[in-house]
Amino acid sequence: MMQDLSLRLCATVGIALTLAMPMSLPVMAGAESVPTQSLSFHLAPLVTAGLERPLFLTHAGDASRRLFVVEQPGAIRIIEQGVLRKAPFLDLRDRVLTDDPERGLLGLAFHPDYRRNGRFFVNYTRQPDGATVVAEYRRGGAPDVASRKERVLLVVSQPESNHNGGMVAFGPDGYLYVGLGDGGGPGDPGNRGQNLNELLGKILRIDVDHGDPYAIPADNPFVTEGGRPEIYAVGLRNPWRFSFDFRRAELWVADVGQYKWEEIDLVTRGGNYGWRLMEGFHCFNPATACPTEGLALPVMEYRHDGDRRAGGRCSIIGGYVYRGLAMPALRGAYLFGDYCSGEVFVFRQSDEGGQDASPTVLLKTGFRISSFGQDEEGEVYVLDHGGGIYRLIPR
Repeated sequence: MMQDLSLRLCATVGIALTLAMPMSLPVMAGAESVPTQSLSFHLAPLVTAGLERPLFLTHAGDASRRLFVVEQPGAIRIIEQGVLRKAPFLDLRDRVLTDDPERGLLGLAFHPDYRRNGRFFVNYTRQPDGATVVAEYRRGGAPDVASRKERVLLVVSQPESNHNGGMVAFGPDGYLYVGLGDGGGPGDPGNRGQNLNELLGKILRIDVDHGDPYAIPADNPFVTEGGRPEIYAVGLRNPWRFSFDFRRAELWVADVGQYKWEEIDLVTRGGNYGWRLMEGFHCFNPATACPTEGLALPVMEYRHDGDRRAGGRCSIIGGYVYRGLAMPALRGAYLFGDYCSGEVFVFRQSDEGGQDASPTVLLKTGFRISSFGQDEEGEVYVLDHGGGIYRLIPR
């Protein structure tokens, strides 16, 4: 998940937040300024105890207003009316390998028709070998308990313990998208990100409503041109979190960088996002004069700064394009964060697209931000890997 570093459990004491956005903050080249009037926000605590290493939050789209939280050791928990239920919705701790900070239960996606069919999908690293498993589960007899009967869709061997990716999400086309890292090790030593015969270092797209165990969408880019037909986009290092802006049918991917640069990509079908040839806008391997023809450049990058152990920026955490109602000043802006610095950033792309520049800081939280989450109304939550969940609201 995170920039070749051990994920540290950080029990955050209190909520020390820097909330103001100065009027004079620099705006990224090629980006529109976020309106500054009434631009003051804070994080309201939702759950601050009882969770173990939360990594993701989502909803089932079933009008129940429940929130579902993924815990890294292998359980899915329910928050209902602001209360964390004690009994897990699904407990996979006996199947999930968590011997490394980047392994565990990493992703959760509910079927668009979950209310009727009760289907949902998870991404985890399995015991004992650490392979990535994408599997289907179903709602049990009671709405707050899932069946443990598993239907495995995909198994991908992992050569190293890190860079597993982990995100799964349904797109506006109804297909399931899967994020896979490059298989780990510094610098993608197997050059898997550029290898079309490898699933690692890619975004996959599969049809879970047809086929056994799935079908390939007919317009996937490599169905007839060689390469693995599941592949939707190539050249990713570790797409830990991605999301769809359903209003504009855009796929926003935050790709964790190597030593210097974190990047945000707007991913389209068949795109090549450069790794390991490039890290952000910069040549990586080779270090100079790298071939760039046919590569899709990021919409934004930012550089690591300072000692990551002392709160320097080190690992991008993808969020969401905000489409909720509570914060109109942020509507249409992309929210994301950094695991080490605990900053929440905001970015709004202009018609010309973003360029290399510093991100705009919305909040400084003091948290180890492991993920963002979204509820049925499109409101945004920030997850602290130490065990807290907070809702972003206007001050």
